[in-house]
Amino acid sequence: MTKATGRVSKARERLLATAGQLFYAEGIHTVGVDRLVAEAKVTNATFYRHFRSKEDLAVAYIGSVDHAIRTQIGTLTAAEAPPDAILRGIGASLVEQIRSPGYRGCAFLNAAAEYPDPDHPVHRAVVQHRAWFLETVTGLFAEIATDSADHAGRHFVMLRDGAMSAGYLGDPVLAGETLLRGIDGLLRIHAARGGDKAPAPPAPAPVAGIDCAPPGE
Repeated sequence: MTKATGRVSKARERLLATAGQLFYAEGIHTVGVDRLVAEAKVTNATFYRHFRSKEDLAVAYIGSVDHAIRTQIGTLTAAEAPPDAILRGIGASLVEQIRSPGYRGCAFLNAAAEYPDPDHPVHRAVVQHRAWFLETVTGLFAEIATDSADHAGRHFVMLRDGAMSAGYLGDPVLAGETLLRGIDGLLRIHAARGGDKAPAPPAPAPVAGIDCAPPGE
């Protein structure tokens, strides 16, 4: 690596680190290129040498968060711990994040809310991460018991989503405790079920008047 290449790599890393801090704390749409350039202490030419646009940088930001989570879970799996311990470890890591200073919810859900178009690269990057995460936790549940592993994996992801939202909007301590209890209960039920397939519960009747989305036209 030449000195010039080294400088370029450090500039890219600085831009990505700055974007990560600002995008997460304030939102992607609210942070302009001029501010990113100023706070990263690079030039406009350097910015556009590495990223074609701010949205290109936003995709890289989502990719960096995805990479960090994959690395973290990879560390747990490399330790050859039993699958239930890995799932509990993921939960403990989420609780630590929820209770950390400056926590502002899930970076992926926040980004998807800013880019609702399913064809947008940022939205696609979020969906790809969530597909990988679901596949990973489902595989861990399948190691415990094959039957209903898909259901358990989806349940785990919903517990995660709910806890990360509740931890930002409400009491992070209670959200973390609820998440860990939910994971514990899910693991106990899944392990006890083993190879037995429980009958599907009857479909609940909908309750009118409690929609969270605005009414359609």
